Amino acid sequence: MSSQNRGALFFAGLVMGGVVGASLALLLAPQSGEETRSQIRDKSLELKAGATESLTEAGNRAQAQVDAWQEKGQAVTDAISRSKDSLIQAVSQSKDRVVEAAG
Repeated sequence: MSSQNRGALFFAGLVMGGVVGASLALLLAPQSGEETRSQIRDKSLELKAGATESLTEAGNRAQAQVDAWQEKGQAVTDAISRSKDSLIQAVSQSKDRVVEAAG
């Protein structure tokens, strides 16, 4: 399992644990049902906003990493292409010298 998947699973567990814990704390607190429902609703909106922000940040970090990998891949591709062109040119020059020397 990749560290990115483990991180996502950990985060999902953290959010779920927070929701369950907050809900239980509110349900067990001595207050009216309307107050409890209001607190649960407020807390769930707060947790949703936090989760959305965290997921957006994680997505941005992942996209930045993908972009970096693509740049590195392009640099490697360019280097290979330059090396190939140099090799082809060197072989061609060597061939010309051999033909000229034999001629």
